[in-house]
Amino acid sequence: MASGIFALLDDIAALMDDVVVMAKISTKKTAGILGDDLAVNAEKATGFVSSRELPVLWEITKGSGLNKLIILPIAFVLSAFAPWAVKLALILGGIYLAYEGVEKVYEYIVPHKKKAAVVALKDVSEADQRIAEKKKIKSAIFTDFILSVEIVIIALGTVMGKPILFQILVVSIVSLIATIGVYGIVALIVRMDDFGYKLVSLSANKKSFSSRIGNFLIRALPVVIKSLSVIGTIALLLVSGGIFAHNIEFFHHFLEMLPGTLREFILGILIGFVAFLVMQVVKLFLPKKEG
Repeated sequence: MASGIFALLDDIAALMDDVVVMAKISTKKTAGILGDDLAVNAEKATGFVSSRELPVLWEITKGSGLNKLIILPIAFVLSAFAPWAVKLALILGGIYLAYEGVEKVYEYIVPHKKKAAVVALKDVSEADQRIAEKKKIKSAIFTDFILSVEIVIIALGTVMGKPILFQILVVSIVSLIATIGVYGIVALIVRMDDFGYKLVSLSANKKSFSSRIGNFLIRALPVVIKSLSVIGTIALLLVSGGIFAHNIEFFHHFLEMLPGTLREFILGILIGFVAFLVMQVVKLFLPKKEG
């Protein structure tokens, strides 16, 4: 009896060890989307008065958690009964990610008309501020839903063929990391400048250590957010290219003479560019919004 219990515990330990290893691999695969998720939500959580940044971020975090609760059961059902649908969703998601990456590159390279100046939220009434908050929260949660679908599908793609319990454990861990990890880091980022101001206020001497660190944090915030956006864009193209290279037979041997990372990056750009051109053509036939 005792030997049977120990054997069971040993099996559980071996299973969890495999789960942790595979979760680590899956997290690496989703790193590009996590980087983009991080950059997007850091931007969404800024622009509010200091006292509202964390409450807004908490609302977005709860929405993200709800997104995962909706997506995960559907993904597991598809994996069990229609694995082809998971692969199809993965490829379609890859096209979306490649399109998004190329669109960001295009917006950076091609000059755009400047939008009308937006009034800072701290300069409007409290009622208008709450309305603006709700719109931003809703937008952030919708964006998170799209990114969450990709995170779950990519994570699920790394454990396809494994027992369903193994899939559930691995993908659930990755989803938990995606929610707690991303939004925890976003919380630190959006409070970086406030922490900097606090350090500066500790000493009247502008050359003191605390003042220098504080000023560095204040100046670093916009640079960090912009850097995350650039890193996220590159990662989107790499992740999408990897999806095409590993899931579409035609691309298995595409540019084999090149290193894998460079090959996937080129694939992401090429397919993203095609998707971007298609969308531009579609937009030509869509009715234009007045005003």
